[in-house]
Amino acid sequence: MKNSSRAFGTLITIFFFWGFVAASNDILIPVFKKALNLSQLKSQMISFSFYVAYTVGSLLYFGISAFLKQDILNKLGYRNGLSLGLVISALGTLLFIPASNTASFELLISGLFIVGLGFSLQQIAANPLAIQMGDPSKGNIRLSLAGGINNVGTTIGPVIVAFAIFGSSQAGEQTLNLEAVQTPYIILGSAFLLAALLFKVSNLPDKLIQEDQPEYSLISMISIMKKPQVILGMIAIFIYVGVEVSTAGNLPELMKQKLNFKEQDIAPYVSLFWASLMIGRWTSAAGAFTSNERMKTILGIFLPFAAFGIFLIVNSFSGTDLRIFYPYLILIVVLIIADYISRGNPSKQLIYYSLLGISSLIIGMFSSGMVSVFAFIAVGLFCSTLWPCIFTLSIAGLGAKTNTASSLLIMMIMGGGFISTAQGALADTSIGIQNSYWVGVACFAYLIYFAIRTTSILNKEGIKIDSSITTESH
Repeated sequence: MKNSSRAFGTLITIFFFWGFVAASNDILIPVFKKALNLSQLKSQMISFSFYVAYTVGSLLYFGISAFLKQDILNKLGYRNGLSLGLVISALGTLLFIPASNTASFELLISGLFIVGLGFSLQQIAANPLAIQMGDPSKGNIRLSLAGGINNVGTTIGPVIVAFAIFGSSQAGEQTLNLEAVQTPYIILGSAFLLAALLFKVSNLPDKLIQEDQPEYSLISMISIMKKPQVILGMIAIFIYVGVEVSTAGNLPELMKQKLNFKEQDIAPYVSLFWASLMIGRWTSAAGAFTSNERMKTILGIFLPFAAFGIFLIVNSFSGTDLRIFYPYLILIVVLIIADYISRGNPSKQLIYYSLLGISSLIIGMFSSGMVSVFAFIAVGLFCSTLWPCIFTLSIAGLGAKTNTASSLLIMMIMGGGFISTAQGALADTSIGIQNSYWVGVACFAYLIYFAIRTTSILNKEGIKIDSSITTESH
């Protein structure tokens, strides 16, 4: 058990990198939009290039595995697979040097595409590992804990990248220093290479324990997609990542248009959106630390406020007036109540959190000022645990076909690019940036359907979610 905990501790460090880059994109969007005079639609190509790389990576993974007639990760080993993915991502960060020096939009999105390509291999390996490294009934809890580490990266990333570009928020009117973008990404690329070496020599499991090895071919791909929970899960991942990324990615433009914010003042709010995912995931991860019901309840209350404290500490270094964020504590209390009511059941969490997400978006669209901003940011709270809930329901009972299903699910991360771009295009029309968030309402409505439909399918197959996943809660 001790070795398993240490190995899991090593694995979740990779989740930090994913978060840092994903959230930092939301700072790059308004910066390059202004510097290169881009439309809102074209600025969202930053998200599109990054997230569509997951699809390309997953297709390459499946295609090479089919050609070899063997799962790549089972052939390379999970440690080598994770290391290779990190090296690919490190190569992508190198393109930020010429991209920022020449203010090249094409080089920027090419660099992000390569970083995302490496992340796709890492995701395919890391998510099943996190679920299976311990008690299967607590797989979604381990993903929640890993997601909490991911969102330490999402909280810090926007602040560091914004500081590199603008300097202190108290410095007044700053010019856009695109060349400064390269510094944090060069450091990040170096960290990728160091982590690749650490994974290479770590004590992580090199293979999943499976009775049979999955078959990779067009026939096997079609076969696994005949599982209704898989195809429904693929759409759900597409939708979930889409609503998460589009809500955050279009937030800077909304704040510029409706509240006259400048680019250098937006980073703390982007940071709070991604910190909200950390807050939600830490809340749900309380069950990973103890089996004592009373202690779970205590941790479920303490951890979200501790996560909010991390957000405040990180942003205090940038000179931000933190008092404006204190009313957000009310929304954190709403999250704690929803987590307690759901009792860690992935289907119930999907339904309750999606309903709260819809409510937040509607309030955001029909209000103004900071009420509107905080309502949109709160979507991060209610997206927080959806990834492990969707993933857990989608791969339930698949056994040796888990890796195949995982690669198909990771492929659908491209939703972050497509839906954010679609919302950006809608924002450029007469509908406007604020009403463009109806896209998110439609996304959450599907997730409610997915939870109800998939639970029914699994119950008919004899897979009881209520009994296999206990009171703990991405």
